[in-house]
Amino acid sequence: MVRDTTVQDTIAMFDQHAATYDETWRGLAALRDALQLVLDAAFAALPVDANVLCVGAGTGAEIVPLAQRHPGWRFTAVEPSGAMLDVFRNKAQAHGIASRCTFHRGFLSSLPASAPFDGATSILVSQFVTDPRARQGFFRDIAQRLRPGGHLVSADLACDMASEAGSRLLALWFELMSFSPQARERAKSVYGDQVAVVPPQAVEALIEAGGFDAPVRCFQSGLIHAWFARAVNQG
Repeated sequence: MVRDTTVQDTIAMFDQHAATYDETWRGLAALRDALQLVLDAAFAALPVDANVLCVGAGTGAEIVPLAQRHPGWRFTAVEPSGAMLDVFRNKAQAHGIASRCTFHRGFLSSLPASAPFDGATSILVSQFVTDPRARQGFFRDIAQRLRPGGHLVSADLACDMASEAGSRLLALWFELMSFSPQARERAKSVYGDQVAVVPPQAVEALIEAGGFDAPVRCFQSGLIHAWFARAVNQG
């Protein structure tokens, strides 16, 4: 399992940066928007009254455009950082979608039981679960909340950092992020330790072992990879 200190440190980090989080990533808005287009396409088969689970919802970056595009959908935002969730709550009120959102501060395991969800998102979340067994369990917890055949879109940083191609991709990513030489060295120590940056095939295996059919890689930009998959009938 993930060490409690690691979990609490990660939550504290997001609490600290919640107020400026969206502004910090504004320079990469093009990547976010491209992923959003793919996410919306992957959810094309969801019903007009879909109930969507968003795990690690953060400031609601994926929920707001989905809610605006699909006025009949409802969303459950699960987020352990209270400060991040507060930012999203204010954003949801400003965009007039708060009445269609349930805000849950905590982890998925503490979310009260409900009717199965039609779809779920996990955007740059599972990478913080560094133990492979726990990461597989993370996906299984999502699968068990979905109806059979329910859709998942998951995105994480992924890279085979031990390979030549992975090393070159990492250098490109650092350039894209405008990391200083010192920041690059810090990132190299964090990736694979505090953030589970592993080869894409390893992430795919964890998703499938967590209760989904073979995930389809549908997006890549730098280190960000995304997949869509369907929950396998657990009955």
